[in-house]
Amino acid sequence: MSLSINSPVIALLQRTSIAYEVIEIPLTEDKKPVRNLEELLLKQGIDPQSVVRSVLFKTASDQFVLLAVAGGGRADWGVLRKHLNERKCRMAEFDEVAEATGYVVGAVPPVALPEHIKVLVDNSVKDYETVVIGSGVLGFAISLKGADLLKLLADADQGVFVSSGS
Repeated sequence: MSLSINSPVIALLQRTSIAYEVIEIPLTEDKKPVRNLEELLLKQGIDPQSVVRSVLFKTASDQFVLLAVAGGGRADWGVLRKHLNERKCRMAEFDEVAEATGYVVGAVPPVALPEHIKVLVDNSVKDYETVVIGSGVLGFAISLKGADLLKLLADADQGVFVSSGS
């Protein structure tokens, strides 16, 4: 069964002829994604570590930066500040995420973002043949080939942005 949703992410994938699959993520009664996403993905034969999280930061100079990271790695603040040439950066607040990206927390993709958002791609994304990203629509994710995602992110800065201890 193929699910159909509309979002800028889907439009981008269709425009670039990239194959993808929509994954439904059941929401709890208070409209939050289920907490057992790993279990849900395992049942579908998908490695939970292949989820590419989109983590939004705000720098001291008020720039929004999105870090795409797979494997559950944690951002290395020192590396991020040095790479961005910033003294400070912090996680974006809940309401800032929707304001800056146009997407709600839990559905933010690493692609199809406003131009003012700088994107960094951690090398961990290269470790997975298939990755899962936010679809732009709460309750749904998208599975696609890691190489295709990296093609879409070709203009993003790539490197090691997570702590080695993760």
